[in-house]
Amino acid sequence: MRARILPACFAIIAGAVLLTSCDSSPHAGGCSVSVASSDLVGLRQQAGIPDCTPGSLAVDAKAPAASMPATSLGCLGSKQRVALSDIKGPAIVNFWSSSCGPCRQEMPALAAFAKQYAGRVSVVGVDYLDTIPSAGLLLAKQSDVHYPLLADPCGDLEQSSLKPPGVMPFFYFVKADGSISGPTMGGLDSVKQIADLAQQHGIGLSSHQAAGATP
Repeated sequence: MRARILPACFAIIAGAVLLTSCDSSPHAGGCSVSVASSDLVGLRQQAGIPDCTPGSLAVDAKAPAASMPATSLGCLGSKQRVALSDIKGPAIVNFWSSSCGPCRQEMPALAAFAKQYAGRVSVVGVDYLDTIPSAGLLLAKQSDVHYPLLADPCGDLEQSSLKPPGVMPFFYFVKADGSISGPTMGGLDSVKQIADLAQQHGIGLSSHQAAGATP
């Protein structure tokens, strides 16, 4: 009886840990995950999530590029490939995973923030160390996400100068001059919390109500 109970207990504990904090340790060598299959492309388009084009990664095309790694990343549900250095500020870069409980709770607030401050600050998501890209796109669809999503399922950025922290979700902030601030831990649950954090990291937001904001 005890031999049967122990594995179940470990499974419950593991699930609780997963929903509390999300370890972003890199996967073992040999990782190969496609984020651009026809099914994923169709799911992204159905959800209304934009492709990762230069226009979707910046509110000002003439702004300096971000001081981020030039590591090439795939676009989640697209054959496009871009780099974090292609992002131009002011911008918020959010690292998340579909298996991360705090990420799932935060995403609807971030989607609402992106809508409220559209045209003032870009929001870019990075589905990080997530080997089930379809789960990531379904979460984004459920959260009403309409900002571009990059994907790094195999942890390529672990070998870059970015040095991501050990847990998710987390943010980097790209200022208008291309300089970056972060990483900063996320787990936020309101537009106001995200806006306050962005301003603390040098992302200027208009003091009056942004286009699309709710009263």
